[in-house]
Amino acid sequence: MPSVKNPNHRSKNRLAAQANKAKKVRQKRSEENKHKIAKSDAQRGARPGLMPNSGPNAPLSKKKAKKLEKKIAHAIRRKMAEDGEVEMADLEEDEEAEEGKPANEVEMDNIA
Repeated sequence: MPSVKNPNHRSKNRLAAQANKAKKVRQKRSEENKHKIAKSDAQRGARPGLMPNSGPNAPLSKKKAKKLEKKIAHAIRRKMAEDGEVEMADLEEDEEAEEGKPANEVEMDNIA
């Protein structure tokens, strides 16, 4: 024989736990409808204003972002070389030559 007060119905604690669980599920469903966050992303920790922790929609780490940027830049350079466009590498040298004059020096020859 079970050692409980009344074995014919659930205890108060069980009823409260069941109600809390149902409430939590209802809140989750209404949030999903409001914010239109994919269920798979929500399972990975996505909330309004927060990206998921993993999966295809997760934000890239700084290290991976740098690597990806390098990869894309290299692909663009290859494509430009294939098309016959040449990168202007000597542009910086011309700018340095013009910077030879000090900026604060004023020409006095043309003053009338």
